[in-house]
Order: sequence, then C-alpha cells, then structure tokens
Amino acid sequence: MKKYLLSFALAFMSLTAFAQADYEKIMTEKIAKTETCKTAEEFQTLANDFQRIGSKESSKWLPPYYAAFSQIQKGRLMMRNGNMDLDETAAQADKYLAMAQNLAGADNAEIHLLRKMAASLRMMVNPAQRYMTDGAKATEELAIAEKLDPSNPRIALIKAEDVYFTPEQYGGSKTKGMELFKDALAKFNAYKPKTALDPNWGKTEAEYFLSMQAK
Repeated sequence: MKKYLLSFALAFMSLTAFAQADYEKIMTEKIAKTETCKTAEEFQTLANDFQRIGSKESSKWLPPYYAAFSQIQKGRLMMRNGNMDLDETAAQADKYLAMAQNLAGADNAEIHLLRKMAASLRMMVNPAQRYMTDGAKATEELAIAEKLDPSNPRIALIKAEDVYFTPEQYGGSKTKGMELFKDALAKFNAYKPKTALDPNWGKTEAEYFLSMQAK
C-alpha cells in the first residue's frame, strides 16, 4: 500500500511540475508579445489570451495583471491614434486588476501603478470634467505604488511621462520630464524582477524618450 501511495505521490508531483513548466512557457511567450503588438486589435487579442490563461490558473495574479496591462496598452495606442473612446477599455482593465489584487493582496505596487494608468485613461476622455475624480484617483494610486516600492522603475517612468506631457501652465516640463526619464532608466538598470514572469516592462520606452533628446 505504501508503495502505491509513493508512486501516486511521485506521479502527482511530476504532473504538477509539468503543468508549472507549461504555464511558464506560455506566459513567457505571451508576455513577449506585449512588446510587439502594433494595433488595438492585437492588444485585445492578447488580453483575451491572458484571461484564458487566468481562468485555468485561477490562483495566480499575473495572468489578470497582464490582461489589464494589455487593455491599458490598447487604450494608450487608441489615444495616440486620436480615438478617445476609452471608457470601456479602462473598465476592462479595472475588472482584471480587481481579480489580480484579490489574489496578490492590497500591497502590490505593480497593481496600484496599473490602477493609476487606467484612471488616467478614463480621465483623458474629458480632462476638464474628470480631473477632480479620475485625475485624483490616478494621483492617489501612484502615491500608493511609490510608497510600497519607491525603487520601482515603472513608477519613475510613468511619473516622467506625466511631467513630460503635461503643459507647462499646469506644472509640466519637457526638460524636467527628460531628467525623470534619466532617473527611470537608472532604476531600470539596477532593477531585478522577482521572477522571470514578474513585470519588467518599460525600459525601452525610457530609452526611446532619451534617444529623442540625443538627436
């Protein structure tokens, strides 16, 4: 009887290890696509892929996190293309972030940073009307993220973007923004993600802005 129990335990461990390896492989492939998607439709497809992974790996926070990130990247691309119909995209990001936070806990800086980004998307639909609501929410979430993880380079990157793109009459500055991009890049160069699947996006964006300054 003990022999059978041992064989069962070993078989179960092998299956668990195989499933984990399969999860890590597909997540690695999908995370890489967050850097190569070029259209809103591609980001939507990627968000759907992460949602499906999350439905199978219901105890892991990273699939819904990346589903939310894909939605936010979709929204940012829409905005750059002049499409300001961002409410539904922000709502989808918030839905996934609620799932991720339920699994990871309230003290996850990466999730609070994406909450900030989702709130900023929603504010941009009508900045004059939404600054005191969604704008305040974005500021609050960014402050929480920075308090939880002050050395996080993605927090520095988003702060740099905010300063760079805000008009000077509202406190923005392209010069100061560039200095903050330098700070972000220094933090990226020193940063080590906890695992191979943990958030590690943003460095190429900091490098892109600094390359513009060099031209």
